[in-house]
Amino acid sequence: MAPVASGPNGAFASNGAPAQAAQAPIDPTAARHEDKETIRIDSPNVTYSAEDIKSRYEYNTTHVQKSTNAQGKTEYVAKPVKSTYEFKTETKVPKTGLMLVGWGGNNGTTISACILANKHNITWHNKEGLQTPNYYGSLVRASTIRLGEDPETGKDVYVPFSNLLPTVHPNDFVVGGWDISGHSLTDAMTRAKVLDYDLQRQVAPYMADMKPLPSVYYPDFIAANQGERADNVIPGNDKAAHVEHVRKDIRDFKQANGLDKVIVVWTANTERYAEIIPGVNDTADNLLNAVKNSHEEVSPSTIFAVACILENAPYINGAPQNTFVPGAIQLAERHRAFIGGDDLKTGQTKVKSVIADFLVNAGIKPLGISSYNHLGNNDGYNLSSARQFRSKEISKASVVDDMVYANHLLYKRGAEADKASSAKAVAEKGEHPDHIVVIKHVPAVGDQKVAMDDYTSELCLGGRNRLYLTNLCEDSLLASPLLIDLAIMAELCTRVTYSAREGPAADSPAKPEEFQSLYSVLSLLSYSLKAPVVKPGSDVVNSLARQRSAVTNFMRACVGLQPENDLLLSQRLW
Repeated sequence: MAPVASGPNGAFASNGAPAQAAQAPIDPTAARHEDKETIRIDSPNVTYSAEDIKSRYEYNTTHVQKSTNAQGKTEYVAKPVKSTYEFKTETKVPKTGLMLVGWGGNNGTTISACILANKHNITWHNKEGLQTPNYYGSLVRASTIRLGEDPETGKDVYVPFSNLLPTVHPNDFVVGGWDISGHSLTDAMTRAKVLDYDLQRQVAPYMADMKPLPSVYYPDFIAANQGERADNVIPGNDKAAHVEHVRKDIRDFKQANGLDKVIVVWTANTERYAEIIPGVNDTADNLLNAVKNSHEEVSPSTIFAVACILENAPYINGAPQNTFVPGAIQLAERHRAFIGGDDLKTGQTKVKSVIADFLVNAGIKPLGISSYNHLGNNDGYNLSSARQFRSKEISKASVVDDMVYANHLLYKRGAEADKASSAKAVAEKGEHPDHIVVIKHVPAVGDQKVAMDDYTSELCLGGRNRLYLTNLCEDSLLASPLLIDLAIMAELCTRVTYSAREGPAADSPAKPEEFQSLYSVLSLLSYSLKAPVVKPGSDVVNSLARQRSAVTNFMRACVGLQPENDLLLSQRLW
């Protein structure tokens, strides 16, 4: 059984090891700002109660119609459109469990140690000197939001991102999960070689009794070289029984730890792509039938997705494979369950979503983007297999598609571009930068991933511009805060409901029965994801700036504030 929480916050069970006295100052990214400062919106459109925050929000967008006259001149007619919504956010933060698929891997052990170090304010030494725990790299815990400006000084006022709405503090997560390797978390942490020895030594007593639950293992979906680790697997080949096993694990974990909610995140091995087969995984019913018949194209990650959907536990896929086959998305819609993915956006791709956006928006034309990586951890070992690498290659390659689509002055669109169903399809049918991705496994570098990029672009009058970037990053120390963010934001989304206000009742407050949950696919999580899954038929946004703006403005909408912008009229008018 997974460890049972003890203590008032219940983030982790202890095996009796004494907690270190909190002598060092708590880092601002781990401090509980909500205990010392609050944010209140002074507006007739916002009401506060003991249970929730309600906001009335006008959503302004623009509809565009395109037509061509007999002379061949194209006209765009832009029409401002306004919609009114009422948002309700429950303010009580539930006791939340975080279950990781791949808990015994580099990310799982790093997350566990990170939360423990922050919870107990453990300090340690390395060659740089005394180190204190923090949540650097977390959007929620380590970044701020511009709330507005001080009318007396004209200065911007910034508040912690985590303070705009009530969110789970990561120190309070109850952590557990599954892994095909049966190593205790202490042994797995040692095997991962991510953390400084002095930190490992101090968190080890808290982790010694933590042991992953047996996980789903289908050898065909991950590299053959992972077989030697697979000593902790759910027995048998009955995939329906595996779904029920995982469901029971979630229920047992929830009950044993007195939890209100459980968030499940896949941080296990990259799988090969599952083939999309009509009649097998194209609809919810076909997928359930394929599970019942133990069809070979139902992957372990999809087994977890089905189990989580049926248990109403939000499920995030942090790897690049196509976990959310069409049938899985339809099943989530049917149960109004929450899913999100795919693939963590940590180093090279996050930088690419900034650099490519900058170049194209500056009117500079990228002709080729060549990306090379090498790393030595188990992720790299698994990706040394061609089919697993292909999953990663697909997720990395699509990151520039929406930026190419946005500028038809630089990139000619194909003749059928207007009929394409997405920005990705438009990019594929028209002109596109040459874009290649290479990943190699080099054991000697361990978790220290090395990424190198060559951006070759065209300037005016046939000129050329070359940008060379080298990014050395400790992979798991970048990924773990993102996984924490995904869990925090997924939990928040479960507490936000809305009502569209239109027709005769548009001006009246929404009745309780008129509120509904957000759409099942949490595209709001895209900031942390390399290949975001979105609502079917919608375009994917990969631009990091637009993704950050989207999540910031959604949170502002929930408290009745207009979207943040840089119009700054007060500085531009008399």
